Amino acid sequence: MRVIGVELSGNDANVCLLSLADEVFQIPDCRTRKLSLPKDAKAKELRYFQKTFAQLIQDYKIDQIVIRQRPMKGKFAGGAVGFKLEAALELLENVEVIVLTPTVIKESLKRNPVLVPMPDTGLKMFQEVAFNTAYAYLMKDKYAL
Repeated sequence: MRVIGVELSGNDANVCLLSLADEVFQIPDCRTRKLSLPKDAKAKELRYFQKTFAQLIQDYKIDQIVIRQRPMKGKFAGGAVGFKLEAALELLENVEVIVLTPTVIKESLKRNPVLVPMPDTGLKMFQEVAFNTAYAYLMKDKYAL
């Protein structure tokens, strides 16, 4: 199974590919680490973002998109652009989109900690949340909470 973890932060979608096959995790090389949308994005830019992400899904044969849920209100609430990005991803065809709460991610990581330090993965630090989201989802499925 190959998934792409997504953290929506401001007007960016930080992404991380992760696959699990025969009990082995792999972080495949990916041409994109972050997709951005201008803060004053109109429909044209949103369609371009969606088309770019759809191409990424097709090119890397991704089974599922796993998005880390953001609060709708409060100190860490997501902004309007972030919710546009989430909607664009949820409306993609031919791929399942899962939204995981931070609580579910935290519980999955607690029961199944990542055994490799982040610097050793080859990922950028801004991809850590996206990686943890994908990893937590795969472990949640593999070793139920």
